[in-house]
Amino acid sequence: MSAALRFPASLHVFERGWLSANNILLFDGNDATLIDTGYLTHADQTVALVRTALDGRRLRRLINTHSHSDHIGGNASVQRAFGCTITVPAGMADMVARWDEDALLLTTARQVGERFSADAVLDPDDRFVAGELEWQALAVPGHDMDALAYYNAERRILISGDALWRDGFGILFADVLGTGDGLGEARRTLEAIGRLAVDAVIPGHGAPFSDFDDALERAFARLRAFEDDGARMARNAIRACMTFSLMDTRRMALDALPQHLAETPLYREANARFLGMSPDALASWLIGELERAGVAGREGPDLVARQAVPMLR
Repeated sequence: MSAALRFPASLHVFERGWLSANNILLFDGNDATLIDTGYLTHADQTVALVRTALDGRRLRRLINTHSHSDHIGGNASVQRAFGCTITVPAGMADMVARWDEDALLLTTARQVGERFSADAVLDPDDRFVAGELEWQALAVPGHDMDALAYYNAERRILISGDALWRDGFGILFADVLGTGDGLGEARRTLEAIGRLAVDAVIPGHGAPFSDFDDALERAFARLRAFEDDGARMARNAIRACMTFSLMDTRRMALDALPQHLAETPLYREANARFLGMSPDALASWLIGELERAGVAGREGPDLVARQAVPMLR
């Protein structure tokens, strides 16, 4: 976090590394609200972080920004631990109720999650109080078509989820998978966010930041690059999601990678739509990319995670 960036005492940010999204804990007297819960394999850590920060206070409510596994993975564990209600964006309520693992991208990207039930929903433009501040829910489709960001006009704080990071935004799954216009929605989202008065952004990944205008400029530049070159967008998605998986499993047999890429819907569709490579060629390219980035290396017959990295790129 920038040294000049200060939040109210009622707002605490847990900056998480791989594989979890950031969590925001907001206090109203003896009650608290939590925004997002990280990935399933980090659920115990999430519960421990929240319990320590609560210091005897009550977690009454959990709110999600969107439906991806690194934001909802700890929902069930947090609710069991603290007895809180769960509120989700209205657009994801049905997929959660049916626990549609395709729509939640769990099957699509070979990720895991634990089923939970939503108690309430938020629609765009709904307002709620948390951390002694009033927040407005804003529709921010693109990375997730049903995503919401949360904006406090008084303190000019934006909880952006994966719609805006300091150096970009989350994967545009709809375009990679051919299920919608993520590029167009992301552009409209960035334009709408750009009309807000913002002094501080709490992103889904990475440290909170104050250089809002610069972040928007970088995000638009990234968007233009994807609009100009769909293959670049597809390669980004494959690299990022495979890095996520490898950081979770820690290793994968090199000779199993081509089949993994061919059988996992995200990689198969991204390759078919934009790259047209054989599974062996795609695996060879991907191994080289992960090695060059320093996030993985070869150990005998395996591809092994080398280090944690700050966020999906």
